[in-house]
Amino acid sequence: MSEEQQRSQIIDIDISSEMRTSFMDYAMSIIVSRALPDVRDGLKPVHRRILYAMSELGMAPDKPHKKSARIVGEVIGKYHPHGDSAVYETMVRMAQDFSLRYMLVDGHGNFGSIDGDMAAAMRYTEARLSKIAMELLRDINKETIDFVPNYDGEEQEPAVLPARFPNLLVNGSSGIAVGMATNIPPHNLTEVINGVQQLIENPDITSMDLMQSIKGPDFPTAGFIMGREGIKQAYNTGRGSVTMRARTTIEENNNKARILVHELPYQVNKARLIEKIAELVRDKKIDGITDLRDESDRNGMRIVIELRRDVNPNVVLNNLFKHTALQSNFGIIMLALVNGEPKVMNLKDMLYHYLEHQKVVIRRRTEYELRKAEARAHILEGLRIALDHLDEVIALIRASRTTEEAREGLMNQFSLSHDQAQAILDMRLQRLTGLEREKIELEYAELMKKIAEYKAILADEKLVLAIISEELNEIKEKFGDERRSEITIGEESIEDEDLIPQEDVIITITHTGYVKRLPVTTYRSQKRGGKGVIGMDTKDNDFVEHLFVTNTHHYLLFFTNKGKVYRLKAYEIPDLSRTARGTPIINLIQIEQGETINAVIPVEGFESDKQLFFATKNGLVKKTPLDDYGNIRKGGLIAITLREDDDLIGVKLTDGNQTIIMGTKQGISIHFPEKEVRSMGRSATGVKGINIGEDDAVIDMDVVREDSSVLIVTSKGFGKRTPVSEYRLQSRGGKGIKTLNVTPKNGPVVGLKIVSDDEDLMIITGLGTIIRTSMSGISMMGRYTQGVKLINIRDEDEVATVARVEKNEESADEMDGDEAPESGDSEQ
Repeated sequence: MSEEQQRSQIIDIDISSEMRTSFMDYAMSIIVSRALPDVRDGLKPVHRRILYAMSELGMAPDKPHKKSARIVGEVIGKYHPHGDSAVYETMVRMAQDFSLRYMLVDGHGNFGSIDGDMAAAMRYTEARLSKIAMELLRDINKETIDFVPNYDGEEQEPAVLPARFPNLLVNGSSGIAVGMATNIPPHNLTEVINGVQQLIENPDITSMDLMQSIKGPDFPTAGFIMGREGIKQAYNTGRGSVTMRARTTIEENNNKARILVHELPYQVNKARLIEKIAELVRDKKIDGITDLRDESDRNGMRIVIELRRDVNPNVVLNNLFKHTALQSNFGIIMLALVNGEPKVMNLKDMLYHYLEHQKVVIRRRTEYELRKAEARAHILEGLRIALDHLDEVIALIRASRTTEEAREGLMNQFSLSHDQAQAILDMRLQRLTGLEREKIELEYAELMKKIAEYKAILADEKLVLAIISEELNEIKEKFGDERRSEITIGEESIEDEDLIPQEDVIITITHTGYVKRLPVTTYRSQKRGGKGVIGMDTKDNDFVEHLFVTNTHHYLLFFTNKGKVYRLKAYEIPDLSRTARGTPIINLIQIEQGETINAVIPVEGFESDKQLFFATKNGLVKKTPLDDYGNIRKGGLIAITLREDDDLIGVKLTDGNQTIIMGTKQGISIHFPEKEVRSMGRSATGVKGINIGEDDAVIDMDVVREDSSVLIVTSKGFGKRTPVSEYRLQSRGGKGIKTLNVTPKNGPVVGLKIVSDDEDLMIITGLGTIIRTSMSGISMMGRYTQGVKLINIRDEDEVATVARVEKNEESADEMDGDEAPESGDSEQ
């Protein structure tokens, strides 16, 4: 070939245009021929080919199992020109009771486990079609669906299966194509069939109305589905997300608790889950687990999580839900092929397209059966003519030299068709008996009834729908079962507050972050100067830093030194004994490393007319409306933006019209109107509240009340009360005035509180000793005094924090001194 001829055969093509065209061809091939299911039968090509090949091999449920390798060979040799492992893994999944809600393959041998174990090699396992899979293939030989050439054109394969039940919803599907993905969860067969029948009865029904029948996904591994919002969204729009949660129980034995896991979320690997829990325990991200073992057997799943005595099992369980796959999300994308094109559908759309497919299947089956009946009736009509003219027919046949001549003679003399004439020639002599003649007449009459029935069906869509409904009912009665996955209220509403009594409680938080809840009656009043009672066993170098009274149903806003806020309900704090150390706060809120709780505000709700007033170590103040903090995420929220080397030291709830008093560790205080601080947003830094010296820092802040006094407590256990009238109002940002004479004897100031006579004072030392004393028993003194001793403490100890509490009238009997048993002391 000359160079000019070669050049003439070269076609110039734009590379970008060719890449675009070629990639689109590739993408559509992946979408249509591999990754996405058909809306009609819910199967991808590989699933369809496996089921059809097994059917062609005669592997029905009533036949013996055959080697999986034989099935795989049949599939890849005739229909699916891809790797054998891909075909085998697909078949394995159809035989796993934890993968498909209704298994389509009946496997014999090792087909893998929920622990992620692989199935045995295909040469070892055996399989056959399951009973319900036969319903997908039923009537396939009655011309109900189209057949297309296979990859080499030598065989025919079904373009879609008749699918006598809505397999796409019943077993679900997942797949990743090019630029799109599908993830349809499995559903309960009974519910889905009821939904189809609802649609048959009312074509104008909405997806929400269909939820009367189809409650939501029904996973083969059971478990819980938390809430219906994600289900509603998916059923309305085709996209949504549902939260799945394991089924667990808590057992208590000998004052110890353990968590038992019985069911897992869909597609969760049990072995990896156990490894993850062990890893969290090892890294100390979850506290309180002492043992972990898998006791699952052929009778069911059982994971045992042993807990320490002092931990709240509900808190541990919530942390397991938060950090492990015991709680998982299933992202629903209801995408499937409709007329060969990918489409995201809502629930009604999916059922509509399935129903339209069933109409076609029933019509084509009816047309097939009508043709068969008419063909048979045509033959019987010829036989009837022959029997009516028996002598003439016999004479004609005897006079004919050849079969062709006899056939032609019959056709001409009696106006018969070729098939009728041939049927007469093929008729055996026994058909001439009277009984046989009666059978022919009965068969003909029965056929005429069927033909009329078939024609009526084809002429009336209502009859078609009635047949679909009736046959679906048969499948429902044969294969329908109870729902496995239980749908519960949403995660945001899982606390059943009606079961939790409303009562006042004391919340304590230690310096290193251990928190617990106690009844208010735990501590009885003692005289000033008493030794106190042990309020909590603490670790070395740990001490109680926060103590306050609230109601079990109130919210607790936790403000940290880094300016973030977290939220819990009071009853979510574990209820422990007086001497128990408590539960790590990191098990309850997602506090970050280096953060410490510096203020806790109990609130009943998030009213817009309330303000949160902030104070920092360096003397800055800020106020922000309470309702700005009504929507706090699990990971916390920025409450105030802090400057470098500053910390948040206090937060108070106000009405915006009060006066604020702040105190420093060197005994300086300032009293100013709250109105001097304008309301700011959450992210604001604030303005100067007090101008402090170089070696000083703000230690406390409080809201001034009428008929109250200022309580000052020092690190060495000294304290006093001073009338508020001695603290004149100043302008915000000043240097303040002296509130206590700080000496080596009494130590720096650790607490400043606005108090009244009808309150009690809680004093907590660094070694965990707590004393509760009546506020009225504390001396009233001037600003320049150093105070009197409020608590006797050892040389190595010092006051860590103070808190005011409501007077407990039931335990108002004063006690002199030594530790005594208190109500609520026993282990709980």
